[in-house]
Amino acid sequence: MEVLSVASEIFPLIKTGGLADVAGALPVAMAGKGIGMRSLIPGYPSVMSAFKKKKAVLQYAQLQGGKASVHAVNIAGLDLFVLDAPHLFDRAGGPYGDQTGHDWPDNWRRFAALSQVGGDIAGGAIPGYLPDIVHAHDWQAAMTLAYARYGKAVTTPTVMTIHNLAFQGRYPAAIFGQLGLPGQAMALDGVEYYGGVGYLKAGLQAAWAITTVSPTYAQEIRSPEFGMGLDGLINMRSVDLHGIVNGIDTDIWNPATDKHLVSNYTAKTLKARAANKRAVEERFGLDSDDSPIICIVSRLTWQKGMDILASAAAGIVAAGARLAILGSGDAGLEGALLAAAARHRGRVGVVVGYDEGLSHLLQGGCEAIVIPSRFEPCGLTQLYGLRYGCVPLVARTGGLADTIIDANEAAMAAGVATGFQFAPDDGDALLHAVSRMVAAHRDKAVWTSIQQQGMKADVSWDRSAEKYVEIYRRLLSKRIA
Repeated sequence: MEVLSVASEIFPLIKTGGLADVAGALPVAMAGKGIGMRSLIPGYPSVMSAFKKKKAVLQYAQLQGGKASVHAVNIAGLDLFVLDAPHLFDRAGGPYGDQTGHDWPDNWRRFAALSQVGGDIAGGAIPGYLPDIVHAHDWQAAMTLAYARYGKAVTTPTVMTIHNLAFQGRYPAAIFGQLGLPGQAMALDGVEYYGGVGYLKAGLQAAWAITTVSPTYAQEIRSPEFGMGLDGLINMRSVDLHGIVNGIDTDIWNPATDKHLVSNYTAKTLKARAANKRAVEERFGLDSDDSPIICIVSRLTWQKGMDILASAAAGIVAAGARLAILGSGDAGLEGALLAAAARHRGRVGVVVGYDEGLSHLLQGGCEAIVIPSRFEPCGLTQLYGLRYGCVPLVARTGGLADTIIDANEAAMAAGVATGFQFAPDDGDALLHAVSRMVAAHRDKAVWTSIQQQGMKADVSWDRSAEKYVEIYRRLLSKRIA
């Protein structure tokens, strides 16, 4: 079976969040199941510089305003189709915006181009390659399924994965004439969405199957609160909706071999984590003592509950814990967290930015990681925490609720607890969870049990990949029938 995956980012070439980790890990997991997966990604500068031989397998004299070509390459063990369209992707800044954080005004054009190429490849535009399944990720790739539906790949089964429903790719109706779709597509059962064009909506409408990245989130998005205006469509497609928890790459995230750590360790050698803790203290300007360090590795946004964290910082310090915060995002939230660090010198440290290596060190050196998200489709940092013995404190929502077993009395008695849950959007509940964590940390036997239980959890892609394979096979059987 051959699967074409279409995504706007992929680890290790380009990453802004969990989407890249999933897009990079899933092909590796699929290979272990006998599934060939090739990923179509944009030719950002970091991607184009990763390979030298530029032999095009598909060329466009005109693609959304300029010449473009597609290159078939293997980078970092990933089979890729790279869309080289300099007028769209050869820019300084991030994949979606400039260096000041503002979105590119032509993102609608950039990701329409990516999707159009995805639809063309699905229809056999590249000699010798015809995928059995097309799998699109998030709004940037969602229009691939519309181009397939209204093009030559109308009979090709398609899967749409929602990583975060809050980001939908909504644009004015005026752009429709430049998308290259037939007029019939501008309809309620096509790409039309509240009078404009909805990229994610189009993908959800066209997909043969819809997946999201945890069972709880799959149910949450059927409600008005979490459905973000799409709950009606999602409920209409509920029979085709599947919640599959993400996995992580357990080779990259392995405390026994991780080169980003000062000291490697296993569940049996947890004392070796102490050297990593000292390194975290030094990097974040924290006092050196035995109190637990709680880390945050996150985008600093409202969705992630970073305003709740900022307002709770004093309470966390008063409870006997320290904070090490790594992230960037909303300028106001960055300022609030930096102000907390200034008020609590030695107890709160902040590094603004994105640093992959430092994120590994935090997982390997801190006692706990807190994720106070208001909603969280899956979350990956709590899975990294489990793997590294960095005990997760998580809001009871989405994939966080699905992956962490709360250390309540029954779970502790049964020896199955892996972390601490609290009510989302509630600072008092967060502080109560921190107090529970600090109390558990004082009892070395209890704390070690929680750490080791978490490190035993299966956070790999194996079971999740098998569920995707089941969906692929089911769709193929429908096509053949």
